[in-house]
Amino acid sequence: MSQPENELDPATVTVWGGEDRYLLDRATQVPVVHSVAFGYEDVEEWQAVALGTEDGHIYGRNTNPTVAVFEEKVRLLEGAEAATSASTGMAAISNALHTFLAPGKRVVSVKDTYGGTSEIFTRFLPTYDVDVALVDTTDFEGIEAAVGAGCDVLYLETPTNPTLKLLDLERLSAAGHRAGAIVMVDNTFATPINQSPLALGADLALHSATKFLGGHADALGGVVAGRADLVGEIFKYREINGATLHPMAAYLLIRGMKTLHLRIERQSANAAAVAEYLEAHPAVTGVNYPGLTSHPQHELATRQMRGFGGMLSFSVDGGLDAVKRFLPKLELAHRAANLGSVETTVGPPATTSHVEVSESGRAALGIPEGLVRYSAGIEHIDDLITDLDRALAVL
Repeated sequence: MSQPENELDPATVTVWGGEDRYLLDRATQVPVVHSVAFGYEDVEEWQAVALGTEDGHIYGRNTNPTVAVFEEKVRLLEGAEAATSASTGMAAISNALHTFLAPGKRVVSVKDTYGGTSEIFTRFLPTYDVDVALVDTTDFEGIEAAVGAGCDVLYLETPTNPTLKLLDLERLSAAGHRAGAIVMVDNTFATPINQSPLALGADLALHSATKFLGGHADALGGVVAGRADLVGEIFKYREINGATLHPMAAYLLIRGMKTLHLRIERQSANAAAVAEYLEAHPAVTGVNYPGLTSHPQHELATRQMRGFGGMLSFSVDGGLDAVKRFLPKLELAHRAANLGSVETTVGPPATTSHVEVSESGRAALGIPEGLVRYSAGIEHIDDLITDLDRALAVL
């Protein structure tokens, strides 16, 4: 990329960002470097690279050329100082939290986080004597009060999975910084195309790259982007923890990201149309989508996001029994525990986002058993709505 990064539109960055350094022998695509180790003739140069005073690679658990391109592409899209990857989205989240939380530390978050993240807060961190405060997601004053009572890490997720609630990033990031906290934001649902947490005050933006960034359901990965000093500490933890992103997965994520801008445009448009259709359907008791004017936080969405994304959720009359009758009738949707792919994917939280959480636990989080998470793909919208119409007819 010869132009300064701030002069390029994100649509261009998804295609070109971070790739020029590692193109080999006039190749137009980034190679997959499978080498575990990288050799040096000069011991002084080897030592300088090992100590990080010079650029280069030493050992595949630490860094890799293909992985470095993926990280740089995300860094550019998020407008970050640095980025580091991990083997999965949960590896990125857990590494970031464990890097900065230790016995006696305090983390504040919300009740609506992704099920795996919620398990870290409710099951694992307390065993390390980390104080965890989980506040009602839309109670911004309550979050500010919890942060003001002491906070080392403020962890936010917006929109939330699977209820599509929003958090005011500018307001809450300011509250976190007043308390001296590190502010982390899971930006998986929005993607850097629709939302920029760092520009709104956050210190770190996290992604399950498996989802929208990759977009083809064929590669696991996670990434954290933000302040260089914080990312550097997370890298050191991940380097020893060993949750390394595989170079082949990095290549697949790079390839997927080249169409990120186009996919998000189409998926956002499809999700909006599906949400409007479902809102008028008699078998549907509620629809969660920030793009709907009926969404209680629609004004915040229009202020904070550039687009409303490809994710929505809706409740059907009859609870989980109705879901079990309705979902198998869908022909243009994978019933699977994934999201963000080019194909539409559906499922209830009981088998997807909150499979680790009990039914009573889901109820306490405000997740009804009749809720369906719907990840809109890039199919033609008329076909998606016809498919939904046929399937919902059984209810």
